[in-house]
Amino acid sequence: MNKFRNIFLILTGLAFIVASCTKDLDTVPLDKDELTSAQVYEKPEAYKQILAKLYAGLAVSGQQGPAGMADISGIDEGFGQYLRGYWYHQELTTDEAVIGWNDQTIKDFHWQTWGPGDVFISAFYYRIFYQVALCNEFIRETTPEKLDSRNVEGQLRTDIETYRAEARFLRALSYYHALDLFGNVPFVTEEDEVGSFFPPQKSRADLFSYIEGELMAIEPLLVAARQNEYGRADKAAAWTLLAKLYLNAKVYTGVEKLNECVTYCQNIINAGYSLEPNYEHLFLADNHLATNEVIFSINFDGRRTQTYGGTTFLVHAPIGENMVPLDYGVSDGWGGVRTTKAFVYKFYPDATSSLRLNPIPPKKLKSTYPLIYVPGSHQGWDPANTATVLASVLSDGNYEGYLWFPANTEFKFTTGPNWDENYGDTGADGILDPGGDNIIAAEEGYYKINVNLNDLTFTFAKTHWGVIGSATAGGWDSDQDMTYDAATGMWTASLELSAGEMKFRANDGWDINLGDTGFDGILEYNGDNIAIAQAGTYSISMKLGVPDYTYVIERGSYDHRAMFFTDGQQLEIVEIGDFTNGWAITKWKNITRTGENGSDLTFPDTDFPMFRLADIYLMYAEAVLRGATNGSTGDALTYVNLIRTRAFAGESNGNITGGQLTLDFILDERARELYWEGHRRTDLIRFGQFSNGTYVWPWKGKVPDGTQTSSHLDLFPLPSSDVGANPNLQQNSGY
Repeated sequence: MNKFRNIFLILTGLAFIVASCTKDLDTVPLDKDELTSAQVYEKPEAYKQILAKLYAGLAVSGQQGPAGMADISGIDEGFGQYLRGYWYHQELTTDEAVIGWNDQTIKDFHWQTWGPGDVFISAFYYRIFYQVALCNEFIRETTPEKLDSRNVEGQLRTDIETYRAEARFLRALSYYHALDLFGNVPFVTEEDEVGSFFPPQKSRADLFSYIEGELMAIEPLLVAARQNEYGRADKAAAWTLLAKLYLNAKVYTGVEKLNECVTYCQNIINAGYSLEPNYEHLFLADNHLATNEVIFSINFDGRRTQTYGGTTFLVHAPIGENMVPLDYGVSDGWGGVRTTKAFVYKFYPDATSSLRLNPIPPKKLKSTYPLIYVPGSHQGWDPANTATVLASVLSDGNYEGYLWFPANTEFKFTTGPNWDENYGDTGADGILDPGGDNIIAAEEGYYKINVNLNDLTFTFAKTHWGVIGSATAGGWDSDQDMTYDAATGMWTASLELSAGEMKFRANDGWDINLGDTGFDGILEYNGDNIAIAQAGTYSISMKLGVPDYTYVIERGSYDHRAMFFTDGQQLEIVEIGDFTNGWAITKWKNITRTGENGSDLTFPDTDFPMFRLADIYLMYAEAVLRGATNGSTGDALTYVNLIRTRAFAGESNGNITGGQLTLDFILDERARELYWEGHRRTDLIRFGQFSNGTYVWPWKGKVPDGTQTSSHLDLFPLPSSDVGANPNLQQNSGY
């Protein structure tokens, strides 16, 4: 599929007003530089450009990225971006996220102490209706009558009919968010005259019916599933929104529609989607490659769709304290968002402290070591590439490092980041020759490279690494193999360890082995054994590359969705404003699956997968467990175990039995699979666990251990400013 990004036209002069008492838009501009809609739509290309603006309404915050010409006023532009506002409402109000900042009323979200004057609630409410107004105007300008008046015919007219259906989908999506968050809201469509009037309030049940009818009406008009440009809505996007509508129908209308939910889930499952094999790849800078699983995404590009909301927020805000921003593909962290122990317990039911066993090594020692460079076919023959270097720890002319080479890699050594002094090996005799022939590594692999510039000799040997010791299943007799990950440059393993000791060694032999003498977090050849005090599941990683060689041993889970950073972080949240209170989450990154940074170190390329197949599998299973008669528990179990198998790196040891497939399990599994993707509040409300006292989490109700809150909080208030401006609006109960 093509990637639908960054083509929207900035339409200066074409304003859309979204307050309840709107201004008249049907006027001729007094300023000769302003455009009327008639002028805009004279150009055939304008239709797709304006459609792109509708999609961009979910991604950017104004007409000039990243800030400067905001779509809505009254709040910092980054806070007012659509996805960031939606995420605040869906995540900060739950067990999955807390934020440490003191911006206005932001902490009221986690405390569940908000009111109708809350600036963040108002900002997202108006953002929703700004988006609705944009869609209404496009739909209004693409009627058959309008197209006839402009003599639009042929393929362009066919295309515009599809664009119009997509605009109706985007409007239905925003009205769905209004339905879910606010309930009874003002309602305007393209049928309403543009001018000064007070929109009527539509009940939650009636809005449900409207969204349902719209999605059914546009379904035949949308492009077939998986056939549209990436980032644009197709039939599967409409099916997903219908499935979500029906799964929550009891909350919205008081009537179950579980069979309908299953029907649309089955439509999607039968449309050819499959799970992305690696869970982590769904949240990286090149996650547009995961089109096998992603059904509908909000697209971002670090150079062309810049915003301080969206995935810029999701990547930067969780980085702070001991975390290294460049490890996540950005230049800095914002030190704001973490998670609660209630969510941690979904992966680690008995967690009490940091997961890390080994000490953190001294920082930046390797930056003081002399370097030589290794340009070659593996990196574009770039002698200035600091990712492919060797270091001399003792500054004695002896250099060492580890590099991954594809098959038949050719390379040389240079003493600086240029070709002024370079060495090859003429004759392949292990002797370095100034300007000599390229050195060839015939086999793909991870190579230990040593260079002695004193006598101009070198060696390179392919290595494969494992863990061995009394703590491992094989004891001191056999290695437990590790796996190399090119994206992180690390060797990793998830193992069941006993109390005992362990070391790292290469090629199932003792010629090359690493331990930790002094227990300082830095590995040494033939170093001391590393102690494992307690039996359990451990995630083990080792990073060689350039000295210093380091490792991490964490109490782990075979569940690879558990992406926590715990160094210097305490599990208990004593003070929400302290970033070290609560474990950090590392799910969102601006790094590609091959380990490269995104195109910009401030604004990520990472897209937001709003709808994806794993969610569909879990919705199907939940609907069946709740009583849908047109699905099967056997299929439900199969779908859940597909998700679990992916989570456990292709192994079946995380699979569950039919007896374990319960509604309580589904709620927890949705948390493990979909955390920080904007689902949690809706899920907790559907399960009756958002405001009541059957499930609490730290600081719910502004109490350290959590407490029950009022059920009126299951809906957000309509902004007091809008209720005051529109006599048709009645405030939600309890506010």
